[in-house]
Amino acid sequence: MASVEKRLSDLLGARRVLTAPDALLAWECDGFTVHKARPRAVVLPESTAEVQAVVRVLHGERVPFVPRGAGTCLSGGPTAGPDAVVIDLARMKQVLRVDAEDLFAVVQPGVVNVELTAAVRHLGLHYAPDPSSQTVCTIGGNLAENSGGPHCFKYGMTQDHVLDAVVVLPDGEIARLGDAGGPRPPGVLDLLGVFCGSEGTFGIATEITVRLCRDQQAVRTLLASFASMADACRAVSAIVHKGLVPAALEILDRATIQAVEASVYRAGYPSDAAAVLLVELDGPPDVIAEEADEVRAAFAAHGALRSEEATDAAERKRLWKGRKGAFGAMGRLSTDLYVLDGVVPRSALERALDGIAAIGARHGVTITNVFHAGDGNLHPNIPFDGRDAAETARVVAAGREILQLCVDLGGSISGEHGVGAEKLDHFGMMYGAADRDVMARVRAAFDPHGRCNPGKALPSRGACAEPAKWPQMVARVLDAERPQ
Repeated sequence: MASVEKRLSDLLGARRVLTAPDALLAWECDGFTVHKARPRAVVLPESTAEVQAVVRVLHGERVPFVPRGAGTCLSGGPTAGPDAVVIDLARMKQVLRVDAEDLFAVVQPGVVNVELTAAVRHLGLHYAPDPSSQTVCTIGGNLAENSGGPHCFKYGMTQDHVLDAVVVLPDGEIARLGDAGGPRPPGVLDLLGVFCGSEGTFGIATEITVRLCRDQQAVRTLLASFASMADACRAVSAIVHKGLVPAALEILDRATIQAVEASVYRAGYPSDAAAVLLVELDGPPDVIAEEADEVRAAFAAHGALRSEEATDAAERKRLWKGRKGAFGAMGRLSTDLYVLDGVVPRSALERALDGIAAIGARHGVTITNVFHAGDGNLHPNIPFDGRDAAETARVVAAGREILQLCVDLGGSISGEHGVGAEKLDHFGMMYGAADRDVMARVRAAFDPHGRCNPGKALPSRGACAEPAKWPQMVARVLDAERPQ
């Protein structure tokens, strides 16, 4: 056994340091299956102290490492190369503290998203961010990617619900980032805001303080089907134009509906519809009763074929089952699935979807669409056989064109999945060399040696220009945040 692996085994025990090639297969990729690589080793720490000890060994031996949660990331973020060690945080799954009065919880990074809500449901509380993978994805991974979800239209992304984090920095030192102790004084940098969404390149969060929300008095969930995708998109615009802020506005296209209805996620969606629009309202009963009337009016004004409303919790769960299970249902279509993540202005949804269909036809690939319509966050899905190199190449080419289309329409190459390894070649669609250099300087303030999740989030290039003064400020603040 190599010296590094031997030292790690001495720290954690041989059962929590995996090196056998067949054992490492489970960590060769995340949800972005186009890129696969087995790591050098996988370690399974269970506490902040163990993470710190592991990172100190790796830092001292100059070995790169990659933090990883449940592996549900869709951009290749936690996929490690053969020289890197994966620090798997799945065993760190304790809810350490719940404060029902001040509305926060302290959790380890391996806590599964939906299980946090389950742990506080008896208090009339919940954790608002709800990625579609929430039954398996972890709070630590959500923090790394700044994950969203169907309810982010009203409640915001992960960054809006994280208050504080204990972070093991890439050199093995510990820092506490955030505002849990009170508001930041004027002029103090928001390092937690920078850390959230850094895709595991700035360090490893081992304790995370998150905001809890009180359950709303009432919830109403409505579903409408449409003869065309254009009608569904126009209904969304009409609802938002009325000044309504639904908790969620989700659209599934015909191909997605058919896949869902043929799967274990069957929800009773009308299979003859070109699109279905799922709208959820929450708040005081009298208020959302009026809002539901306005939503139904928007359905009717834009040619809805039919609509229905959940009458109880079981019906609401049924309507959401198809949306939450949509990506899983795609497994019926082929062996692999490329889930794209681009954003366009809401007013450009129709043009974007027409363009996506044309791109799919041009490259000879199947594309299904399920997306957060309220904020224009598209998720075109391309099922493919990853064993077929020619088909995979067509899929990757189509994905690139789709992201370029999003940018050309005034949008972005990512809304919530991040850059990871998937979008390194697409970075230039939005950012120039100067932008990249600024980001690299901030990254270097956290990880000057570039060993924490190397090769992710930022494309490589030569030495940066002379750093600006404010990245030096980041380094000084990090020093101040370390426990003395």
